[in-house]
Amino acid sequence: MKPLAAVLLSCCVAATLSGCEKAKQDMYDQPKYKPLSRSELFPDGDSSRPLPQGSVPYSNGPFAGTSSGRKGADEVSKDIAAKTAQTNPYPVTMQLLLRGRQRYEIYCMPCHSAVGDGDGLISRRGFPHPPSYHDERLRQAPDRHFFDVVTNGYGVMYSYADRVDPPDRWAIVAYIRALQLSQHADVSKLPPEVLERLEATKKGKTQ
Repeated sequence: MKPLAAVLLSCCVAATLSGCEKAKQDMYDQPKYKPLSRSELFPDGDSSRPLPQGSVPYSNGPFAGTSSGRKGADEVSKDIAAKTAQTNPYPVTMQLLLRGRQRYEIYCMPCHSAVGDGDGLISRRGFPHPPSYHDERLRQAPDRHFFDVVTNGYGVMYSYADRVDPPDRWAIVAYIRALQLSQHADVSKLPPEVLERLEATKKGKTQ
């Protein structure tokens, strides 16, 4: 390429890039009202308008301003009730346990393992092992302890408050209790049909 042509090409590229930067800057500086700024559009001169009478909260949390973070008034009310409960506010149904299992397998199992003994795949690869849910201390811990750990994090565990909604945190708590019970169930309290299956299984192993 001749020197003059190279210089012309460089000038064209520079001009094009400068135009892109200006368009990009225009996106940053779109005309808009900043919070609590003045406005001549309204008689009181305030751009921030008062809420209409009867307004209800529509969203909350760090992602409230995003389309995926918006919640209806009923959902917000449920979240508030779930956040303040000291014990699981939901009846422990199979539906709740299945929801808790799904959320647990997504967010908790990588470290805590499928059975809750703290030997998850991530922990096996060098991340600190969390305590086992089957330790006596955690078996005796109140429901709220597990809810708060998911909400706020604990030790090297980060908060999951922006990823797990409050009702789902209680679903996880219910599933953790089921995991604990699976390792410490009182066999004498099992239903007769379950006891019969256990006995049949024992006999099959001894034969």
